[in-house]
Amino acid sequence: MEQNNELKRQLTPMHVWAIAFGCVIGWGSFINPGKKFLPTSGVAGTAIAMILGALVMIIIAFSYAYMVPKYPKAGGEFTFTKMCFGKNAAFVCGWFLVVAYLTNVPMNSTAIGLIVDGLDGPADILKFGFHYNIAGFDIYMGEMMLAMFILILFGYLNIIGVQKAAIVQTILSTLLVVCVFTLFVAGLVSSKAKGINMEPVWGFDKSAAMAANAVTADIGKYAHVGISGVLGAILATFAIAPWAFVGFDAIPQAAEEFNFSFKKVSYIMMIAIIFGCFVYVSNNTVAAAALENWPERVMAGDWVVLVAAEELLGTFGKVLIGVGVSCAVLSGIMGFYLASSRLMYSMSRDGYLPAWFGMVDKRYGTPRNAMIFCVIVSLSGPILGREALGWFVDMSAIGASIGYFFTCASALVTTKKYGDGTAFLKAMAVTGAAFGVIFMILQLIPIPGLSGVHFGKESYIMLIVWIAIGLVFYVKERGNFVNE
Repeated sequence: MEQNNELKRQLTPMHVWAIAFGCVIGWGSFINPGKKFLPTSGVAGTAIAMILGALVMIIIAFSYAYMVPKYPKAGGEFTFTKMCFGKNAAFVCGWFLVVAYLTNVPMNSTAIGLIVDGLDGPADILKFGFHYNIAGFDIYMGEMMLAMFILILFGYLNIIGVQKAAIVQTILSTLLVVCVFTLFVAGLVSSKAKGINMEPVWGFDKSAAMAANAVTADIGKYAHVGISGVLGAILATFAIAPWAFVGFDAIPQAAEEFNFSFKKVSYIMMIAIIFGCFVYVSNNTVAAAALENWPERVMAGDWVVLVAAEELLGTFGKVLIGVGVSCAVLSGIMGFYLASSRLMYSMSRDGYLPAWFGMVDKRYGTPRNAMIFCVIVSLSGPILGREALGWFVDMSAIGASIGYFFTCASALVTTKKYGDGTAFLKAMAVTGAAFGVIFMILQLIPIPGLSGVHFGKESYIMLIVWIAIGLVFYVKERGNFVNE
């Protein structure tokens, strides 16, 4: 039995921190050091980009902390934009936020098979049944079925009650922190971790090195050097900071379910961002420091964080990464399910999406239909495989950037309306809105001399398709839009 009723207030500050941190840290912090961060930006470039990204997110977080008490409803940025800029802008913001949140679920699901594959050695226990190839990556039925099972299970957990889901999320996020910190300490005290191993610190031209069959001893020939090389190395990772930190902004999506004062929102956001920055930088740095031949490992497609942990701690290191990345993946799935479903529920409630998405389960007080839709869409991840990860990252980054821009702009409008904003808050909102625009420019517009920063071809295609689908919903539902 379903009806349109209120969401239940069941979330504590610890629950909300776990949701935010679990969203910020997913598969990428463990997989991307070898796949993107080290070759593209190196140790130094990644650290600088992530620290700068975290600072920008904290600047943006001030606008969120101001806006949540003003409009404490599910929907977050969508609700802020609707109240400050009207219906059309709200639809644009909401539609792109859906893709920012929802694409992170299939992204995390594709890492499940990699976890098992990395831990089972040559056994390949999931590589059975039919398989096919997408963009050079083999997709097996075994890996697909396990990922789909977990997606459905965690969708069910979100349906049967947000409090149950939040408890699971808290356990997963706490274990994740313990695992990453343990690896960090191992990197500090082990004689196997050396500063010289981190060269080239700004990354290297992976394509050129692979074409020349280069080895680690020759990698300096392909290193990023000079002002343009170093700047490109930093900006290539900085440009995806909205994706890297997307999730702290999931907090407003659950605002109707808080059982605590909104004054705590800013602190919860900042702690989640700082913890997230530490995890990204730590995993990337330890992976390079522990491996003398990390460039060769990267070019071979090895899971360098797992290899580094095993080098430092033996079998325990392998288990540690297995537990840590499992917690990251599962907490990401759980958190983004919650954020996506609450956003779609809010948009439906206000007439921006079909009414079906806004139905709340009478027994559990959760937006069941929106959650079912999220599960169905997320099942695309195991079907498309891991080579689609980069496309999903780009889509999430552009969606988050749009959400950040509208939130900061809404904060400026609201401070003027109520006359209660400090000079500091206004400065943070202006700076945050500017960075939202900068992120969009870096992602969408090719800049001469800065390779690897903007979207790839597949990402542009996915963006066009998402806009086309949004236009269909807009034309169909615009007569039902509510602006209050």
